[in-house]
Amino acid sequence: MPTKSALSSIFKAYDVRGIVPEELNTERAVAIGAGFAHFARKAEGATRLIVGRDMRESGFELSRAVIAGACSQGAHVIDIGLCSTDLLYFATGHLDAPGVMLTASHNPANYNGLKFCLAKARPIGQQSGLKEIRDYGEGFLARGDKADAKPQDVEEIDLLEAFAKHVRSFINANALEAFSIVADTANGMGGLVAPAVFKGLPPHLEVLFGELDGTFPNHPADPIQAKNLVALIARILEVHADVGLAFDGDADRVFLVDEKGEALSGSTTTAIVAKELLRKNPGATVLYNCICSKAVAEVIAESGGIGVRTRVGHSFIKAVMAQTGAVFGGEHSGHYYFRDNFGADSGIIAALVVLEVLSNAKVSLHELRVPFERYCDSGEINTVVKDTAASIAFVSKHYEHRGAAIDFLDGLTADFGSWWFNLRPSNTEPLLRLNVETHDAPSCKARVEEVRALIGASDAQTD
Repeated sequence: MPTKSALSSIFKAYDVRGIVPEELNTERAVAIGAGFAHFARKAEGATRLIVGRDMRESGFELSRAVIAGACSQGAHVIDIGLCSTDLLYFATGHLDAPGVMLTASHNPANYNGLKFCLAKARPIGQQSGLKEIRDYGEGFLARGDKADAKPQDVEEIDLLEAFAKHVRSFINANALEAFSIVADTANGMGGLVAPAVFKGLPPHLEVLFGELDGTFPNHPADPIQAKNLVALIARILEVHADVGLAFDGDADRVFLVDEKGEALSGSTTTAIVAKELLRKNPGATVLYNCICSKAVAEVIAESGGIGVRTRVGHSFIKAVMAQTGAVFGGEHSGHYYFRDNFGADSGIIAALVVLEVLSNAKVSLHELRVPFERYCDSGEINTVVKDTAASIAFVSKHYEHRGAAIDFLDGLTADFGSWWFNLRPSNTEPLLRLNVETHDAPSCKARVEEVRALIGASDAQTD
């Protein structure tokens, strides 16, 4: 008899993620599909559901299982097959139906997972539906319910060209220069999506590791890790490319690399895109999460926009996008959200916007980035602790009378003017995530050591 933990262990704050088949298998995927269909019908009367998947070896079998589970609840499933996560989001807006994406993003090959959203890419998170999906799925397993999909219940649709056209609509394609671009798609879904988007555009696109292969034979599909950019940087320098693009596995995130082989942070890309969209939408609202560089807020203000600071995570940002009508939102992790993309994130839209800015500026990407990079940051530093809440309280108490502006929007942020840090707990592990920003590298290193020493002291006091 399945226990409560059968699904609880793989349901995270924003999605489902687990090792196949030990944690996520076809039996559980059927139950989750049934739970999603039940929730979608209850939440918005949906009788149609969209299912997409990335290139992972377990994806086809698991997607069949999800479809069977959804059909058991009376849903009509639109199967869009292999796609990127941002293509799935587009599909939920384009077809006005809820959707689920089978992907584990940048995780290793033995993982898979599910990302859910309602129609028009409205997010489903822990507090907005994931619990209901999990609980219904647990009941489905406990009852031993069976599921099957009849041919008439499933419709296959190819939306790649429609998505590519949608992405290109964010720019004036005729304004693009004939850049030389190298894209490392890491054998992920960027290998399908990027060529379709760039087809017919002036830039010349060369794709590295474009074959769809969920075993990731060349390197992990995690572009935030510098070691996974080595091949891309080498190729950029070899062919004297103007721009590099590094995709993650499900291709919803893209990191840019300049002609010197130096990667742009998510904050820098956020600032560049924010300035451009505020040029096109004067006075609009732009979101940025609480670990973005201070430069982002400064650029938004300088560009006449209204900046709104948010928690980290797509479900929070999408909710604030809807509440504020923001034209754009960015995260330091490389997620970029667009009002005209149903409020959903798309790295390749952000990349095209940067290319348009670059074309109009008539400068190199290395020159373009300089005014947006005003500070030195530590990157995210993870520390295992016994009690995340106790550690945050300890660090907060230490700084509360030392001239810092302190808030708890997402974990602890302490801003001293000349430097700031954010310390927030992981949603899935006993970790604290530390981000520090100062004016220069030596002071950044010193402040990191200072805060980490406090974390260590707090942990030592925790029994």
